[in-house]
Amino acid sequence: MANQHTIFIAGPCVIESAELLDTVAAQLVEINHALGTDIIFKASFDKANRTSIHSFRGPGLDKGLQMLADVKSRYRLRITTDIHESWQAEPAGEVCDVLQIPAFLCRQTDLLVAAAKTGCIVNIKKAQFLSGRDMRYPVEKALDSGAKEVWLTERGNCFGYNNLVVDFRNIPDMKEIVPTVIMDCTHSVQRPSAGEGKTVGDRRFVPAMAKAAKAFGATGYFFEVHPQPDQGLSDAANMLELDKLGPLIKELIK
Repeated sequence: MANQHTIFIAGPCVIESAELLDTVAAQLVEINHALGTDIIFKASFDKANRTSIHSFRGPGLDKGLQMLADVKSRYRLRITTDIHESWQAEPAGEVCDVLQIPAFLCRQTDLLVAAAKTGCIVNIKKAQFLSGRDMRYPVEKALDSGAKEVWLTERGNCFGYNNLVVDFRNIPDMKEIVPTVIMDCTHSVQRPSAGEGKTVGDRRFVPAMAKAAKAFGATGYFFEVHPQPDQGLSDAANMLELDKLGPLIKELIK
């Protein structure tokens, strides 16, 4: 069945509070029990690439990783988070099952090498300025540095200012490089820096992004979710409502 092989990653954009993590994690557990999925919990301890210096970034490495470790222990969920600097790889790798490389940083050799050496799965997000076929080079860096498994994630391309366009042909192109290609269904609906000092977007298109990616052969899906997205402290306009996640996953695993 599709749900036994399809990868799902979901969680809030950034760690806002322990209460938010508990709310989202409990819902993921319910979905897993109902649908037989194994959703990986995602949240960032530091949003180091916010548009404005005044934007909320998160609790930081030490506190954030402890909060993620608590989620892993309490809810028995696999965990992923993103790292922005090489020195973060080792401590993050002690908590996480998957380390995510941000799209803007996917060519940073030292970051890829450090992530690979942790023994975690390395999920490299395709840069907004690269084609799918270009991703063979970041993958090569990770594999040659000892990564046991590498995933790639599509998240759209910039062709000008304040907008993204998704070329779904990148999915089959990247599947020629690695077997696991994930669609980031929420960041792909962004309008980067189009707000007043922040990135905006339109979550209405998230389900369509997921379904189109399925048609192009995606093997996994990434969703940032929040019980009240408009009150979220990062990527509010793009996050999917938490209560819509289960029904969407159910459609995707048919």
